[in-house]
Amino acid sequence: MTKYQGKSKKLISGGRRRSNASKKKRELGRPPVETHIAETRKRIQRTMGGNRKFRLYRENKVNIVNIETGKATSGTISNVTHNPASRDFTRRRIITKGAIIDTNLGKAKVTNRPGSEGFVNAILVTE
Repeated sequence: MTKYQGKSKKLISGGRRRSNASKKKRELGRPPVETHIAETRKRIQRTMGGNRKFRLYRENKVNIVNIETGKATSGTISNVTHNPASRDFTRRRIITKGAIIDTNLGKAKVTNRPGSEGFVNAILVTE
């Protein structure tokens, strides 16, 4: 089953909305990509207008920026310590935007959307 991202057939009051058009292919959604920690695995997905998304399924490398020095380096991901999107994501070690990850350079916060961009960017967190 696919996800439908068009208007609901219910009104806010609970009544029925009569549709003036049928469902369209452009209104279909796709299941979310849950990026795990492992050897890199990504796939290219064609989107609207012939554009591409790089779906990142697994990753163990991260691009880390140190705000104080302004330098960017590459590191390895060892664990997900906190994910504000869901406690379940923290337990399952799923990387999403805003997740706090353990790296070989210290704790870092993910600043991009790895599931749709194909890589992981992060900034060092000083605690």
